[in-house]
Amino acid sequence: MRCQSLIVAWVLVLSTMALVGPVSADEPAKEAETAKEIKDKDYEMFKLFVDSFEQIDRNYVKEVDRRELMEAAIQGMLRKLDPYSNYISPENLRAFSDSVEQQFGGIGIQVTLDPTTHRLTVAAPLPGAPAQKAGVRPGDIITDIETESTENFDIEDAVKLLRGQPGEPVKIKVLHRGETEPVEVTIVRDIIRVATVRGMSYKEDGSWSYFVDEEHKIAYLHLTTFSRNSYEELKETMETLSEEGIKGLILDLRFNPGGLLSVATEISDMFVEEGKIVSTKGRNTQEQVFSAKKQGTYSDFPMVILVNRYSASASEIVSACLQDHKRALIIGERTWGKGSVQNVINLDYDDSALKLTTASYHRPSGKNIHRFPGAKEEDEWGVMPDEDYKIRLGDREIGNLHSHLAERELFKPSDDEDKGEESKETFADRQLEAAVAYLAAKIDGVEPPKPTTPAKENGDNDEVAKKEDAKVPETKEESKPEPESKPK
Repeated sequence: MRCQSLIVAWVLVLSTMALVGPVSADEPAKEAETAKEIKDKDYEMFKLFVDSFEQIDRNYVKEVDRRELMEAAIQGMLRKLDPYSNYISPENLRAFSDSVEQQFGGIGIQVTLDPTTHRLTVAAPLPGAPAQKAGVRPGDIITDIETESTENFDIEDAVKLLRGQPGEPVKIKVLHRGETEPVEVTIVRDIIRVATVRGMSYKEDGSWSYFVDEEHKIAYLHLTTFSRNSYEELKETMETLSEEGIKGLILDLRFNPGGLLSVATEISDMFVEEGKIVSTKGRNTQEQVFSAKKQGTYSDFPMVILVNRYSASASEIVSACLQDHKRALIIGERTWGKGSVQNVINLDYDDSALKLTTASYHRPSGKNIHRFPGAKEEDEWGVMPDEDYKIRLGDREIGNLHSHLAERELFKPSDDEDKGEESKETFADRQLEAAVAYLAAKIDGVEPPKPTTPAKENGDNDEVAKKEDAKVPETKEESKPEPESKPK
């Protein structure tokens, strides 16, 4: 009976498909086959699936959850497509939404596992968030959440307990450094909005200092992702910088995995007065062309965009647009090469979704961005740095850069006893240094210096790095460095 009911369900699907046309036949085949022949062929395919499903459900050596079987079937279909199309289960849908929105209900701390003690440790409280107001400090060990000890917790365990509905309280016990007994703190959760636009360093009040070169008024903005609020954040920051007399801008898109297409076009429009920003085209959608408008454009100062091999998708849209319009110099290394657009489709009667590739996008010049399977180093893909400004980092150096950026973005109050010790550690950011030198020369009206390749140091010079291009994994999820802490 279950098999028959499943087949009946698929017949209803096929009846709908007969009206809109099958999804798997080629165009010449559609013209040659009659509607009945197509329907019969698809019916046989779905019957094969239903029969297989029922055989596994009924006769496999161990009982298998039927939902897990169905989700595995969906995931199997998507694996035949591309690395960016996937199924989002009900359990993961909320986390996915949080990553897009960059806001959630929580207490506003970044936590990590101490590498020595493996205890859950506060890396930093977010400025102005409930945890900071309640007295939580950097370096605090969280010993308990509610009535549960955190001794064997990982970060995801903490996420589940610390996040929740705004307005709901959560009790935690924290052990301050230098003390022997933990103290209990009750914190009322609030909407935590994770900033995606960051500067060079924190001021004492928790706001960002953006100028990397005060004399030349060169500002530095690190955009971590293209989330729902990123455009408004950047717009507000640019208004502040304009009032402070900005003369040059460095937009850091290194390690930026992308995000929303609409936000990428809005940010591109912020710096380009006219012309095409990007175009998208799909099999069942009309071509869309996004064009710039002059109103609200910041075009009266030179710009540099920093990219690396982990800059992808929306990062490549912005980089390619500003490069093609000669609005910004691109410094760094070839970007990831993701020229496809994913649409999130909510599935009916369930809290799950499909993230499905529905279109490809094209830069204003028409050059290809997407790195297709089997693409070679000499092929056209990604966004290349401008001539003489390719500064590629080796694996060790790029790992140090990622740690440096993560450390810099942790807010440490002036009374933090470890602040002085940690500030002694320096990292020579060659790509950023080249950007500052270029912009300072442009502002001074002199010929910009060409960056030089340093002598081999720890195996991390450009010659060594070139040999590593072929080693980059095909999927972004496998290759991006793991975050060292996570906001709650």
